[in-house]
Amino acid sequence: MENISEPIFLALINPGLDLEFSFTEAMKGLGLSSQFAHILWLPLPMLLVLTAALIGVLVTVWLERKVSAAAQQRIGPEYAGALGVLQPMADGLKLLVKEDIIPARADNLLFTLGPVLVLVPVILSWLIVPFGQNLLISNVGVGIFLWISLSSIQPIGLLMSGYASNNKYSLLGGLRAAAQSISYEIPLALSVLAIVMMSNSLSTVDIVNQQNSAGLLSWNIWRQPVGFLIFWICALAECERLPFDLPEAEEELVAGYQTEYAGMKFALFYLGSYINLILSALLVSVLYLGGWGFPIPIEWLAQLTGLSINAPLIQLIIGAVGIVMTILKAYLLVFLAILLRWTTPRIRIDQLLDLGWKFLLPISLVNLLFTAGLKLAFPTAFGG
Repeated sequence: MENISEPIFLALINPGLDLEFSFTEAMKGLGLSSQFAHILWLPLPMLLVLTAALIGVLVTVWLERKVSAAAQQRIGPEYAGALGVLQPMADGLKLLVKEDIIPARADNLLFTLGPVLVLVPVILSWLIVPFGQNLLISNVGVGIFLWISLSSIQPIGLLMSGYASNNKYSLLGGLRAAAQSISYEIPLALSVLAIVMMSNSLSTVDIVNQQNSAGLLSWNIWRQPVGFLIFWICALAECERLPFDLPEAEEELVAGYQTEYAGMKFALFYLGSYINLILSALLVSVLYLGGWGFPIPIEWLAQLTGLSINAPLIQLIIGAVGIVMTILKAYLLVFLAILLRWTTPRIRIDQLLDLGWKFLLPISLVNLLFTAGLKLAFPTAFGG
Protein backbone atom coordinates (compact mmCIF):
# COMPACT_ATOMS: atom_id res chain seq x y z
CA MET A 1 0.00 0.00 0.00
CA GLU A 2 2.92 2.36 0.70
CA ASN A 3 4.09 2.14 -2.95
CA ILE A 4 0.76 3.28 -4.39
CA SER A 5 0.57 6.95 -5.31
CA GLU A 6 -2.19 9.06 -3.77
CA PRO A 7 -4.37 9.59 -6.92
CA ILE A 8 -4.31 5.86 -7.75
CA PHE A 9 -5.12 4.92 -4.15
CA LEU A 10 -8.07 7.35 -4.11
CA ALA A 11 -9.35 5.88 -7.36
CA LEU A 12 -9.19 2.39 -5.85
CA ILE A 13 -11.17 3.26 -2.73
CA ASN A 14 -13.52 5.67 -4.52
CA PRO A 15 -14.35 4.25 -7.97
CA GLY A 16 -16.18 6.15 -10.67
CA LEU A 17 -16.43 9.85 -11.32
CA ASP A 18 -15.34 12.17 -8.50
CA LEU A 19 -15.89 15.81 -9.45
CA GLU A 20 -14.34 17.31 -6.31
CA PHE A 21 -11.17 15.22 -6.66
CA SER A 22 -10.88 16.13 -10.37
CA PHE A 23 -11.44 19.84 -9.61
CA THR A 24 -8.83 19.79 -6.84
CA GLU A 25 -6.28 18.08 -9.07
CA ALA A 26 -6.91 20.62 -11.84
CA MET A 27 -6.39 23.52 -9.42
CA LYS A 28 -3.19 21.90 -8.14
CA GLY A 29 -1.99 21.79 -11.73
CA LEU A 30 -2.41 25.59 -11.83
CA GLY A 31 -0.18 25.94 -8.78
CA LEU A 32 -2.87 26.34 -6.10
CA SER A 33 -2.77 24.52 -2.76
CA SER A 34 -5.25 21.76 -1.98
CA GLN A 35 -6.78 23.85 0.86
CA PHE A 36 -7.40 26.85 -1.42
CA ALA A 37 -8.78 24.54 -4.12
CA HIS A 38 -11.21 23.10 -1.55
CA ILE A 39 -12.36 26.62 -0.60
CA LEU A 40 -12.98 27.38 -4.28
CA TRP A 41 -14.97 24.14 -4.62
CA LEU A 42 -17.34 24.78 -1.68
CA PRO A 43 -19.74 27.30 -3.35
CA LEU A 44 -19.88 25.39 -6.64
CA PRO A 45 -22.10 22.50 -5.44
CA MET A 46 -24.69 24.91 -3.98
CA LEU A 47 -24.72 26.97 -7.18
CA LEU A 48 -25.14 23.73 -9.11
CA VAL A 49 -28.05 22.71 -6.88
CA LEU A 50 -29.77 26.09 -7.24
CA THR A 51 -29.31 26.07 -11.02
CA ALA A 52 -30.61 22.51 -11.35
CA ALA A 53 -33.60 23.25 -9.08
CA LEU A 54 -34.59 26.40 -11.00
CA ILE A 55 -34.25 24.69 -14.38
CA GLY A 56 -36.29 21.80 -13.00
CA VAL A 57 -39.03 24.21 -11.90
CA LEU A 58 -39.16 25.84 -15.36
CA VAL A 59 -39.44 22.44 -17.05
CA THR A 60 -42.08 21.25 -14.58
CA VAL A 61 -44.20 24.42 -14.94
CA TRP A 62 -43.98 24.11 -18.73
CA LEU A 63 -44.97 20.44 -18.48
CA GLU A 64 -47.85 21.30 -16.14
CA ARG A 65 -49.12 23.91 -18.58
CA LYS A 66 -48.88 21.56 -21.54
CA VAL A 67 -50.55 18.61 -19.80
CA SER A 68 -53.35 20.76 -18.39
CA ALA A 69 -53.89 22.36 -21.80
CA ALA A 70 -54.12 18.95 -23.44
CA ALA A 71 -56.45 17.59 -20.74
CA GLN A 72 -58.78 20.61 -20.73
CA GLN A 73 -58.36 21.82 -24.34
CA ARG A 74 -57.02 25.25 -23.36
CA ILE A 75 -55.48 27.18 -26.22
CA GLY A 76 -53.09 29.58 -24.44
CA PRO A 77 -50.61 27.23 -22.70
CA GLU A 78 -50.62 24.95 -25.73
CA TYR A 79 -49.43 27.51 -28.29
CA ALA A 80 -48.04 30.58 -26.44
CA GLY A 81 -44.59 30.69 -27.99
CA ALA A 82 -42.67 27.75 -29.40
CA LEU A 83 -44.24 24.64 -27.82
CA GLY A 84 -45.84 26.89 -25.17
CA VAL A 85 -42.55 28.00 -23.57
CA LEU A 86 -43.68 31.64 -23.24
CA GLN A 87 -46.33 30.75 -20.65
CA PRO A 88 -43.97 29.79 -17.77
CA MET A 89 -41.72 32.72 -18.71
CA ALA A 90 -44.71 35.06 -18.43
CA ASP A 91 -45.52 33.56 -14.99
CA GLY A 92 -42.00 34.25 -13.73
CA LEU A 93 -41.92 37.78 -15.15
CA LYS A 94 -45.29 38.59 -13.58
CA LEU A 95 -44.09 37.48 -10.12
CA LEU A 96 -40.87 39.50 -10.48
CA VAL A 97 -42.58 42.80 -11.26
CA LYS A 98 -45.59 42.55 -8.92
CA GLU A 99 -45.62 44.84 -5.88
CA ASP A 100 -44.61 43.23 -2.59
CA ILE A 101 -47.46 44.08 -0.20
CA ILE A 102 -47.40 43.43 3.56
CA PRO A 103 -50.75 43.77 5.40
CA ALA A 104 -50.91 46.66 7.88
CA ARG A 105 -51.49 44.46 10.96
CA ALA A 106 -49.26 41.55 9.91
CA ASP A 107 -46.12 40.58 11.82
CA ASN A 108 -43.46 41.81 9.38
CA LEU A 109 -40.64 39.55 10.59
CA LEU A 110 -42.63 36.31 10.69
CA PHE A 111 -44.43 37.25 7.47
CA THR A 112 -41.06 37.50 5.70
CA LEU A 113 -39.43 34.46 7.37
CA GLY A 114 -42.32 32.11 6.53
CA PRO A 115 -41.59 31.69 2.79
CA VAL A 116 -37.85 31.39 3.55
CA LEU A 117 -38.45 28.52 5.99
CA VAL A 118 -40.55 26.81 3.34
CA LEU A 119 -37.97 27.08 0.54
CA VAL A 120 -34.55 26.67 2.18
CA PRO A 121 -35.03 23.13 3.67
CA VAL A 122 -36.29 21.87 0.31
CA ILE A 123 -33.21 23.19 -1.51
CA LEU A 124 -30.87 21.78 1.15
CA SER A 125 -32.49 18.36 0.73
CA TRP A 126 -31.17 18.25 -2.84
CA LEU A 127 -27.66 17.83 -1.43
CA ILE A 128 -28.23 14.12 -0.78
CA VAL A 129 -29.73 13.20 -4.17
CA PRO A 130 -27.25 11.03 -6.12
CA PHE A 131 -27.06 11.06 -9.93
CA GLY A 132 -24.13 8.60 -9.96
CA GLN A 133 -21.65 6.84 -7.70
CA ASN A 134 -19.92 10.14 -6.93
CA LEU A 135 -22.28 12.53 -8.70
CA LEU A 136 -23.86 14.08 -5.63
CA ILE A 137 -23.09 17.06 -3.45
CA SER A 138 -22.82 15.37 -0.05
CA ASN A 139 -22.62 11.62 0.54
CA VAL A 140 -23.49 11.76 4.24
CA GLY A 141 -24.03 8.43 5.94
CA VAL A 142 -27.43 9.48 7.27
CA GLY A 143 -28.76 11.11 4.08
CA ILE A 144 -32.30 9.73 4.41
CA PHE A 145 -32.53 10.79 8.05
CA LEU A 146 -31.28 14.27 7.08
CA TRP A 147 -33.96 14.59 4.39
CA ILE A 148 -36.75 13.55 6.80
CA SER A 149 -35.44 16.06 9.37
CA LEU A 150 -35.32 18.90 6.83
CA SER A 151 -38.79 18.10 5.49
CA SER A 152 -40.23 18.46 8.99
CA ILE A 153 -39.17 22.16 9.06
CA GLN A 154 -41.41 23.16 6.15
CA PRO A 155 -44.75 22.98 8.07
CA ILE A 156 -43.34 25.47 10.59
CA GLY A 157 -42.90 27.98 7.78
CA LEU A 158 -46.43 27.36 6.52
CA LEU A 159 -47.94 27.75 9.98
CA MET A 160 -45.82 30.85 10.59
CA SER A 161 -47.02 32.40 7.33
CA GLY A 162 -50.64 31.76 8.13
CA TYR A 163 -50.34 33.13 11.68
CA ALA A 164 -48.32 36.22 10.70
CA SER A 165 -50.81 37.24 7.99
CA ASN A 166 -53.45 38.21 10.61
CA ASN A 167 -56.11 36.61 8.43
CA LYS A 168 -58.44 33.85 9.60
CA TYR A 169 -58.37 32.08 6.23
CA SER A 170 -54.56 32.16 6.20
CA LEU A 171 -54.42 30.82 9.77
CA LEU A 172 -56.79 27.97 8.92
CA GLY A 173 -54.66 27.17 5.86
CA GLY A 174 -51.51 27.08 8.00
CA LEU A 175 -53.19 24.82 10.58
CA ARG A 176 -54.38 22.51 7.81
CA ALA A 177 -50.87 22.36 6.37
CA ALA A 178 -49.41 21.41 9.77
CA ALA A 179 -52.08 18.77 10.40
CA GLN A 180 -51.64 17.32 6.91
CA SER A 181 -47.85 17.19 7.23
CA ILE A 182 -47.95 15.42 10.60
CA SER A 183 -50.52 12.92 9.29
CA TYR A 184 -48.44 11.91 6.29
CA GLU A 185 -44.86 12.22 7.53
CA ILE A 186 -45.23 9.21 9.84
CA PRO A 187 -46.30 6.63 7.20
CA LEU A 188 -43.77 8.16 4.78
CA ALA A 189 -40.96 7.67 7.30
CA LEU A 190 -42.10 4.09 8.04
CA SER A 191 -42.10 3.22 4.32
CA VAL A 192 -38.57 4.63 4.01
CA LEU A 193 -37.51 2.67 7.12
CA ALA A 194 -38.41 -0.57 5.31
CA ILE A 195 -36.01 0.40 2.49
CA VAL A 196 -33.31 1.30 5.03
CA MET A 197 -33.81 -2.07 6.72
CA MET A 198 -33.28 -3.94 3.44
CA SER A 199 -30.28 -1.81 2.44
CA ASN A 200 -28.65 -1.81 5.92
CA SER A 201 -27.77 1.86 5.36
CA LEU A 202 -29.18 5.40 5.57
CA SER A 203 -26.96 6.55 2.69
CA THR A 204 -28.73 7.23 -0.60
CA VAL A 205 -25.66 5.98 -2.51
CA ASP A 206 -25.70 2.65 -0.64
CA ILE A 207 -29.43 2.26 -1.26
CA VAL A 208 -28.94 2.68 -5.03
CA ASN A 209 -25.90 0.38 -5.11
CA GLN A 210 -27.93 -2.32 -3.37
CA GLN A 211 -30.48 -2.16 -6.24
CA ASN A 212 -28.05 -2.40 -9.15
CA SER A 213 -26.83 -5.99 -8.84
CA ALA A 214 -29.17 -7.38 -11.52
CA GLY A 215 -30.52 -4.33 -13.34
CA LEU A 216 -34.30 -3.92 -13.49
CA LEU A 217 -35.02 -7.09 -11.49
CA SER A 218 -33.17 -5.85 -8.40
CA TRP A 219 -35.07 -2.55 -8.03
CA ASN A 220 -36.82 -2.11 -4.70
CA ILE A 221 -40.24 -1.57 -6.27
CA TRP A 222 -40.56 -5.35 -6.73
CA ARG A 223 -39.74 -6.06 -3.07
CA GLN A 224 -41.63 -3.05 -1.71
CA PRO A 225 -44.70 -2.43 -3.92
CA VAL A 226 -46.86 -1.43 -0.95
CA GLY A 227 -44.11 0.83 0.41
CA PHE A 228 -43.79 2.45 -3.03
CA LEU A 229 -47.51 3.31 -3.13
CA ILE A 230 -47.49 4.63 0.45
CA PHE A 231 -44.40 6.78 -0.21
CA TRP A 232 -45.82 8.26 -3.41
CA ILE A 233 -49.22 9.05 -1.84
CA CYS A 234 -47.52 10.66 1.16
CA ALA A 235 -45.15 12.59 -1.11
CA LEU A 236 -48.10 14.04 -3.03
CA ALA A 237 -49.70 15.05 0.28
CA GLU A 238 -46.42 16.62 1.46
CA CYS A 239 -46.22 18.62 -1.78
CA GLU A 240 -49.90 19.62 -1.42
CA ARG A 241 -50.75 18.34 -4.87
CA LEU A 242 -54.27 17.43 -5.86
CA PRO A 243 -56.17 15.59 -4.56
CA PHE A 244 -54.39 16.68 -1.34
CA ASP A 245 -54.18 20.49 -1.74
CA LEU A 246 -56.43 21.18 1.27
CA PRO A 247 -54.23 23.91 2.86
CA GLU A 248 -55.03 26.24 -0.06
CA ALA A 249 -58.48 25.01 -1.10
CA GLU A 250 -59.79 28.04 -3.03
CA GLU A 251 -63.51 27.45 -2.55
CA GLU A 252 -63.05 27.01 1.21
CA LEU A 253 -60.09 29.21 2.23
CA VAL A 254 -59.62 31.72 -0.64
CA ALA A 255 -55.94 30.65 -1.00
CA GLY A 256 -55.06 29.43 2.49
CA TYR A 257 -51.74 30.51 3.96
CA GLN A 258 -50.90 32.30 0.66
CA THR A 259 -53.91 34.65 0.78
CA GLU A 260 -52.00 37.78 1.83
CA TYR A 261 -48.81 37.12 -0.14
CA ALA A 262 -47.82 38.75 -3.44
CA GLY A 263 -44.74 39.33 -5.56
CA MET A 264 -41.53 37.49 -4.71
CA LYS A 265 -42.79 36.19 -1.36
CA PHE A 266 -45.56 34.36 -3.17
CA ALA A 267 -42.98 33.22 -5.74
CA LEU A 268 -40.98 31.55 -2.94
CA PHE A 269 -44.02 29.41 -2.05
CA TYR A 270 -44.47 28.68 -5.75
CA LEU A 271 -40.82 27.64 -6.13
CA GLY A 272 -40.87 25.60 -2.94
CA SER A 273 -43.89 23.62 -4.09
CA TYR A 274 -42.41 22.68 -7.46
CA ILE A 275 -38.88 22.06 -6.14
CA ASN A 276 -40.39 19.77 -3.50
CA LEU A 277 -42.33 17.88 -6.17
CA ILE A 278 -39.18 17.30 -8.23
CA LEU A 279 -37.25 16.31 -5.09
CA SER A 280 -39.94 13.79 -4.11
CA ALA A 281 -39.86 12.27 -7.60
CA LEU A 282 -36.06 12.05 -7.46
CA LEU A 283 -36.20 10.31 -4.07
CA VAL A 284 -38.78 7.81 -5.36
CA SER A 285 -36.38 7.15 -8.23
CA VAL A 286 -33.49 6.64 -5.78
CA LEU A 287 -35.36 4.54 -3.22
CA TYR A 288 -37.52 2.33 -5.44
CA LEU A 289 -36.47 2.59 -9.11
CA GLY A 290 -32.73 1.98 -8.94
CA GLY A 291 -31.65 5.64 -9.06
CA TRP A 292 -28.94 6.06 -11.68
CA GLY A 293 -29.08 2.34 -12.55
CA PHE A 294 -29.85 1.28 -16.12
CA PRO A 295 -32.47 -1.51 -16.56
CA ILE A 296 -29.63 -3.63 -18.03
CA PRO A 297 -26.45 -3.89 -15.88
CA ILE A 298 -23.83 -1.48 -17.22
CA GLU A 299 -21.13 -4.12 -16.74
CA TRP A 300 -22.58 -5.99 -19.73
CA LEU A 301 -21.77 -2.98 -21.92
CA ALA A 302 -18.16 -3.08 -20.74
CA GLN A 303 -17.97 -6.79 -21.55
CA LEU A 304 -19.43 -6.26 -25.02
CA THR A 305 -16.92 -3.51 -25.82
CA GLY A 306 -14.04 -5.45 -24.30
CA LEU A 307 -13.06 -2.47 -22.14
CA SER A 308 -12.41 -2.46 -18.40
CA ILE A 309 -15.15 -1.09 -16.15
CA ASN A 310 -12.61 1.51 -14.95
CA ALA A 311 -11.73 2.67 -18.48
CA PRO A 312 -12.30 6.45 -18.95
CA LEU A 313 -14.78 5.91 -21.81
CA ILE A 314 -16.88 3.46 -19.79
CA GLN A 315 -16.76 5.76 -16.76
CA LEU A 316 -17.97 8.69 -18.90
CA ILE A 317 -20.81 6.58 -20.30
CA ILE A 318 -21.76 5.43 -16.77
CA GLY A 319 -21.88 9.02 -15.55
CA ALA A 320 -23.97 10.25 -18.51
CA VAL A 321 -26.36 7.29 -18.35
CA GLY A 322 -26.75 7.75 -14.58
CA ILE A 323 -27.79 11.38 -14.90
CA VAL A 324 -30.21 10.64 -17.77
CA MET A 325 -31.80 7.64 -16.02
CA THR A 326 -32.31 9.47 -12.71
CA ILE A 327 -33.92 12.48 -14.39
CA LEU A 328 -36.02 10.33 -16.75
CA LYS A 329 -37.45 8.22 -13.91
CA ALA A 330 -38.14 11.34 -11.85
CA TYR A 331 -39.95 13.15 -14.65
CA LEU A 332 -42.12 10.14 -15.40
CA LEU A 333 -43.35 10.46 -11.82
CA VAL A 334 -43.72 14.24 -12.18
CA PHE A 335 -45.85 13.65 -15.28
CA LEU A 336 -48.01 11.22 -13.27
CA ALA A 337 -48.43 13.81 -10.50
CA ILE A 338 -49.44 16.49 -13.03
CA LEU A 339 -51.91 14.13 -14.67
CA LEU A 340 -53.46 13.37 -11.26
CA ARG A 341 -53.85 17.09 -10.58
CA TRP A 342 -55.93 17.69 -13.67
CA THR A 343 -58.00 14.50 -13.58
CA THR A 344 -58.93 13.93 -9.90
CA PRO A 345 -61.23 15.91 -7.58
CA ARG A 346 -60.07 17.35 -4.25
CA ILE A 347 -60.95 15.28 -1.18
CA ARG A 348 -62.37 16.70 2.06
CA ILE A 349 -60.20 17.45 5.08
CA ASP A 350 -61.78 14.64 7.16
CA GLN A 351 -61.11 12.18 4.32
CA LEU A 352 -57.52 13.43 4.13
CA LEU A 353 -56.89 12.83 7.84
CA ASP A 354 -58.73 9.49 7.87
CA LEU A 355 -56.59 8.26 4.95
CA GLY A 356 -53.39 9.19 6.77
CA TRP A 357 -54.15 8.00 10.31
CA LYS A 358 -56.64 5.14 9.82
CA PHE A 359 -55.36 3.62 6.55
CA LEU A 360 -51.79 4.51 5.56
CA LEU A 361 -50.30 4.42 9.08
CA PRO A 362 -51.50 0.86 9.93
CA ILE A 363 -50.54 -0.43 6.47
CA SER A 364 -47.07 1.12 6.70
CA LEU A 365 -46.57 -0.51 10.12
CA VAL A 366 -47.66 -3.90 8.78
CA ASN A 367 -45.40 -3.42 5.75
CA LEU A 368 -42.44 -2.68 8.04
CA LEU A 369 -43.06 -5.76 10.19
CA PHE A 370 -43.58 -7.92 7.08
CA THR A 371 -40.31 -6.62 5.63
CA ALA A 372 -38.51 -7.50 8.88
CA GLY A 373 -39.94 -11.03 8.70
CA LEU A 374 -38.88 -11.46 5.07
CA LYS A 375 -35.41 -10.15 5.94
CA LEU A 376 -35.03 -12.89 8.56
CA ALA A 377 -36.58 -15.61 6.38
CA PHE A 378 -34.88 -14.72 3.08
CA PRO A 379 -31.69 -12.79 3.95
CA THR A 380 -30.21 -13.07 0.46
CA ALA A 381 -33.17 -11.41 -1.26
CA PHE A 382 -34.03 -8.88 1.46
CA GLY A 383 -30.61 -7.72 2.64
CA GLY A 384 -30.11 -9.94 5.68
